[in-house]
Amino acid sequence: MRLAAATCVLMTAVSAANGQAPLPPPSSDPLAARAKGRSDAPVTVYEMSDFQCPYCRAFALTTMPLLEKEYVQTGKVRFVYINLPLTTRHANAAAAAELAMCAARQGKFWPLHDLLFQRQDAWASRKDPTPYLLALGDSAGLDHARLARCVSAKATAAEVREDATRAGAAGAVSTPTFYIEGGLLEGAAPVEVFRTVLDSVYRSKTANRAR
Repeated sequence: MRLAAATCVLMTAVSAANGQAPLPPPSSDPLAARAKGRSDAPVTVYEMSDFQCPYCRAFALTTMPLLEKEYVQTGKVRFVYINLPLTTRHANAAAAAELAMCAARQGKFWPLHDLLFQRQDAWASRKDPTPYLLALGDSAGLDHARLARCVSAKATAAEVREDATRAGAAGAVSTPTFYIEGGLLEGAAPVEVFRTVLDSVYRSKTANRAR
């Protein structure tokens, strides 16, 4: 994807039927457990992602660490993870998303997020991924019994469905898709594309704050 094309896609406004932003504001407490960065960061990025998606894996393992260092840790950007399991293509995506949201209830969303992507090849094709996914929870330091109860009861299934609904309302039809201050950036773009976009949006947001 070329820089100009990606920037053009991002700057295309996303319309919602009710005229309101389809995703929750960054200060919404339910999102805190799966957010990185300061709640008052000038720019918020909603990453709409599928744990079984290979392109999402590529972003998580190669691009996200750089963006976290350059933008999240410096207070410029807040990243929020929104579940968009593409269940018609990825049979185990919903199970992985529900597991991650159960981990969020123990304050361990990000460690499990990382393990799910790092070991995607090991669980993605399993007929029943649950035992392996619970073992990942052990590796992430979660309370096994509590996690197993949460998964067995499908306690987070509604949250995952709500995420997917929000993502669809924002215009996402594939993963990963990034909702950035009113626009969409689609695909696991190179880090240079993200830098161009985030720098532009950050300058605009901070200039408006200074007025």
